[in-house]
Amino acid sequence: MAGISFFSDMVQSITDRGRRLVAVGARSEPVQAETNIETLCDMLLSSRGEASGMALAAEVLQRWAQLDAAGQQDFVRMLHEQFGPDIAKLDKAIERYRSDRSSDAVIELHQAAEPRRQELVRRLNLAPKGTARLVEMRERLLAMKDATEPFRAVDADFAHLFGSWFNRGFLTLRPIDWSTPADILEKIIRYEAVHEIAGWEELRRRLAPADRRCFAFFHPRLADDPLIFVEVALTRAIPSAIADVLDVNRSPITAQDATTAVFYSISNCQDGLRGISFGNFLIKQVVEDLRRDLPGLKTFVTLSPVPGFAGWLARLRKAADASLDDQALKTLELLDDPNWADNPQKARLVEAVLLPLAARYFIRERATGRRPVDPVARFHLGNGARLERLNFLADRSAKAMRQSHGLMVNYFYKLDDIEANHEALAQRGEIAASPEVRKLAATASTDTDIAAPVRRRRTEMQKT
Repeated sequence: MAGISFFSDMVQSITDRGRRLVAVGARSEPVQAETNIETLCDMLLSSRGEASGMALAAEVLQRWAQLDAAGQQDFVRMLHEQFGPDIAKLDKAIERYRSDRSSDAVIELHQAAEPRRQELVRRLNLAPKGTARLVEMRERLLAMKDATEPFRAVDADFAHLFGSWFNRGFLTLRPIDWSTPADILEKIIRYEAVHEIAGWEELRRRLAPADRRCFAFFHPRLADDPLIFVEVALTRAIPSAIADVLDVNRSPITAQDATTAVFYSISNCQDGLRGISFGNFLIKQVVEDLRRDLPGLKTFVTLSPVPGFAGWLARLRKAADASLDDQALKTLELLDDPNWADNPQKARLVEAVLLPLAARYFIRERATGRRPVDPVARFHLGNGARLERLNFLADRSAKAMRQSHGLMVNYFYKLDDIEANHEALAQRGEIAASPEVRKLAATASTDTDIAAPVRRRRTEMQKT
């Protein structure tokens, strides 16, 4: 940390000296207030001096931060219109490549096709805290929700550059515990996106006990700001409800007594890095670290939300899908009562219809490119996990009831099968799932009585 602080201080010092050297035209004086931001960007691209370049980059980022929403949208359009590729050079490079397929022609074409704004963003990164400012800039860009060509093109440039800058090789994994500096712990509370942390006492319960772990990825240019973190519970069994993990009255166990590691919350921290994947590396490295430190751990699972399920089910009901008979549709009307889960009889009726539909949702429904329709499922199944178990009313929080009617699932990371599961999904679109989930899904898609599989399962359990 001391080395990072020294580097930041050095960059700031060079930038301050550069401000005194920056000139507008032939006048050796600081940048004039009336110099517009487009001119400053042109000056930055033509700058050759390190100090003056840092000063110009800092000035551009400062001006950008002062723009209102409309001004920031105009800035994005300006990047698209004024800092795209040099069309004359690109046409020339294309003509050369058509007649000369040499490596030199390919290099020339590649260089000519790169928009000037990519180099501009690289130079803006030289400013003090430039990386953090650029991540914030992309966050604002994404918040604009503008699907027009200028916004798509500029966002593609940011995503391209961030994909290199935030490559796994630059990231460091750090444990987060009760002794972690308070400013980072405050961010863990703020960034938690799955199960809200109400305050410091609740955070202590998640970090301090011997059977709890938390790990985060950090980038050297964002040293005190996590990119993504995962919370882990060490247990003796696979939990079927989040209350089993977060119960304030539970009795902690020693880490050495645990046989199961449960990944129960994964939170991305930087909206400006959306689409830049860290989670797959995070899970795999945490598994390796836990296995090394705690050889008694044999099972690695998640307890995961299902954020897209309620929306999908609502669309199914509205369309009166052929797989839903009149009785199933009538049962699902119980979901319209906000207190349905408090009534045991209603809950049993809903469970009988809901679980087979949930199995179908995971196994059969697909988004673009044969990927699972649920975003959390895409992540874990794409990592090579197996869909292990569906847990009815596993999360009774208002958010979970709204997003998934309380449903949660366990994804099982069986280390010997991860690569095969990943390849089956990537190459053939096959979902790795337990026999129980597969049976539910198959029955839901063929039976007219959609509640039959759950009733059969209950009967079998009663006999045993």
